[in-house]
Amino acid sequence: MSALHPTPSAVPDEPRAHRGFDRRTLLRGAGLLGALGAAGGALAPARAAPTPTVVDPAAFRLTADYTEYTARVEALLEQAGRASVSQVMDDANHERTPATVIDTQVHGFRFATSDENDPDAFPQGIATSRDAVGTAGDGRYDGRQVIAVSFYNNSPKSSRINLIDWDANHPDAYRRILLVEPTGTAEEPSFQDVPIHAGGIAWYGDLLYVADSAATPGGLRVFDMSRILTTDTGGTKDQIGRVGETFYAHNYAYVLPQVGTVASEVDAGTEPLVWSTVSLDRVTRSIVMTEYRCEDCEEYPTGTTRAVRFDFQEGGPTFADTTTASEALEVPLHYLNGVGSHNGRWWFNSSRHKTLDHWPGEGALTTYPWVSWGQSLSYWEDEDGPDLLWSLTEGEGFRAVFAVRQDGYS
Repeated sequence: MSALHPTPSAVPDEPRAHRGFDRRTLLRGAGLLGALGAAGGALAPARAAPTPTVVDPAAFRLTADYTEYTARVEALLEQAGRASVSQVMDDANHERTPATVIDTQVHGFRFATSDENDPDAFPQGIATSRDAVGTAGDGRYDGRQVIAVSFYNNSPKSSRINLIDWDANHPDAYRRILLVEPTGTAEEPSFQDVPIHAGGIAWYGDLLYVADSAATPGGLRVFDMSRILTTDTGGTKDQIGRVGETFYAHNYAYVLPQVGTVASEVDAGTEPLVWSTVSLDRVTRSIVMTEYRCEDCEEYPTGTTRAVRFDFQEGGPTFADTTTASEALEVPLHYLNGVGSHNGRWWFNSSRHKTLDHWPGEGALTTYPWVSWGQSLSYWEDEDGPDLLWSLTEGEGFRAVFAVRQDGYS
């Protein structure tokens, strides 16, 4: 494995295409024609690793509420204004450029300098419109093939997504959208920042689920990609929410309001889950999560790492009022920043050890060398080419998004 920009581990020694388009046209539009052939080349050697332990999933539950913010969100859409994903992407104002992250990649790009070098904002989670809608219409949501990357911001404390166009006949551009929590009343709605790590995201249908490890007992915040608000880009960087009849959002033009909360619960005697990162398994219609745990450190939880699967209710992208986990594992790995699953298979990214582990559902893990500062994972289904694994790096100065063929890491 080779990396364009090898760096130390993510924490100081780390406890811390249109329908009918030819696929090569899409790659050319992404500026990466030629990389596809390299993806089938020599892969980094794999090695056997220990075996995860299957445990009883009955101890883990979710409680979902999709109605708490409804009245305020509808009022905000009426009073502040509404934008679609397509409109937001037509207004994209930051440029992405091609990048090489790993020698097995199929695609790769890096963010604009303002994101790459920002010491107060860090990319974390990743999802795509293929998660949202599958392969129908070449994976387009609201007519656009896009990638979403979550960031947490330290100044001010907040979180956002970068929504990136991934179409051959659209500019190689992206737009930032601030995540907000509705406040006030239905008569005078407002909103405030969502100051979470946003370590993982899963996009299914209209709903974007964002991991929330800061809350007690932790779980997921839910946002609706069909309910983007427009805001005034004037004011000061500190202004957030309603000021008179105007809505400000730290000079952002668009915000995405929270529409629901999914809280995590465990049985008595079971340690609460640490919701570090999540992703979507479209085949089994579920969200999978895993924990960032250390072997021996003070800043983060220690002990056995767990990975848990929760299934959506039939007929839509929502959880039932109460959902019991359908699968739970004790994973013999630590420092996990990424988890992925597809049809019962699992992948785990350990940022400190720079490894990607695959587990087929039985037997031992297989460990592959991976990237420095690796973060979340997202599975990309493709009817016309190889299925992909998307991931990203968070290291300041080289923040890149990339995809590899999943059959090279399984």
